[in-house]
Amino acid sequence: HALSPRWSLTVIALAEFSGPLIFGVAVAKTVGGGIVLPDFVTMNALLAAVGSAILWGLLTWYLGIPSSASHAVIGGLIGAVVMSNGWHGVYLNGIIKVLIILFTSPLIGFVVGYLVTKLVILASWNATPRVNEVYKKGQVATSVALALSYGANDAQKTMGILTLGLLTSGVIHSFNVPFWVVISCASMIALGTMVGGWRLIRTLGAKFFKIRPLDGFSTQLASTAVILGASFFGGLVSTTQVVSTAIMGVGSAERMNKVRWGVAKDIVMAWVFTIPATALIGAGLLWLIVRFG
Repeated sequence: HALSPRWSLTVIALAEFSGPLIFGVAVAKTVGGGIVLPDFVTMNALLAAVGSAILWGLLTWYLGIPSSASHAVIGGLIGAVVMSNGWHGVYLNGIIKVLIILFTSPLIGFVVGYLVTKLVILASWNATPRVNEVYKKGQVATSVALALSYGANDAQKTMGILTLGLLTSGVIHSFNVPFWVVISCASMIALGTMVGGWRLIRTLGAKFFKIRPLDGFSTQLASTAVILGASFFGGLVSTTQVVSTAIMGVGSAERMNKVRWGVAKDIVMAWVFTIPATALIGAGLLWLIVRFG
C-alpha cells in the first residue's frame, strides 16, 4: 500500500522505459550474438522464436504463474535455429554461459534477499511501528530502482531479437542496436506494464506470504542489486525468477514456515520446463511456417 495500483503502474512503466536509455544495451548484444550464430538465423526462425515466447507467456499469464520471458525467448530461438540448421547453428559456449547465469541468479536472489532482510531487521530492532511508514516511502524508491533494472535487462532481449531480424534481412550490416529499436521496445514493455498483469501481481504480492512494508523494501532492494549487476556485464537474468526467490529469501529470514513453499514449487516447475517447452514450440512453429507459409 505504498502507492495506489494505478500510480504504481504509471511510475513503474516510466522507470522501465528509462532503463535501457540510462544503462545501455549490453544485454541486447548478448541475445543477438551470444546464443545463435547470426549467419544461420532466418526470418522464419525469428518469427517462430518470438511466436513461441508469446504463446508460452500467454499460457503462464492465464494460469497466474510467473514465468521467465528470458527463458522463453532463448528456448524458442534455440528450437527454431536447431530445427532449420541443426546444432551447428547455435553457439554452444554462449548457451552454457547464459544458462549458468539464468539458473544461478535466482539462488543469488534468495541469498541476497535473506541477508538484506537480516540487516534491515537488525537496523530496526528498537524501532516503533511508525518505522513501517519509513519502509513504505522507501518502497517507492526501491520500486523505481527495480523497474529501471528491469528495463535495462528484460526489455533488451526483444531489442536483441529485433536487431537480429534487421541484420538477417539486410537492413543493417553489423549488430548495432538502432535508437528507434531501443525506443520502440522500451515503449512496448512500459505499455505492457500499464495494462497490469493482476494475476501475476497477486501471485508475487500475496501468495508466498503476506507482504509487509519491510518485506517489500527488502525484496526490491535485493532484486535491484542482482539484476542491475548482471545488466552491466551483459548477463541475461530472469527478473521474475530473481524477484520470486528474493521474496522467498526475505520470508525465510523471518521464519522458514512463513513462506508457502507449495506455491514456490509450482513456479520452479514452470522455470524448469520453460526452455524445453518453448524450444519444442519454436521448432513446431517453424515447421508450420515452412510447410504452410
